[in-house]
Amino acid sequence: MNHTDCCSAKHRSTLRTEEDKRNLINRLNRIEGQIRGIRGMLERNAYCNDILTQSAAVNAAINAFNRILIAQHLRGCVIRELREGDDTVIDELTDTLQKLMK
Repeated sequence: MNHTDCCSAKHRSTLRTEEDKRNLINRLNRIEGQIRGIRGMLERNAYCNDILTQSAAVNAAINAFNRILIAQHLRGCVIRELREGDDTVIDELTDTLQKLMK
């Protein structure tokens, strides 16, 4: 399976390699751990600036996750849809990027 066996706007699913899926899940697990750490900091009344620093690290981790997912989407889903003559995927991607940049 490769990235070209990817998503379809009609079916709303994406086939990923096991390695890609595992890497994305591992990133999410680390982010989840960071969030739990922040909650623990709040419960322990940690200094605000220390919590904000950890929050910024979570934002950076989520942004990295999104960059990887966007790259996979472009290399697989978007290219495939364009080759099939469906350019509505560009509008969808533009809308998604606008949401991520808020």
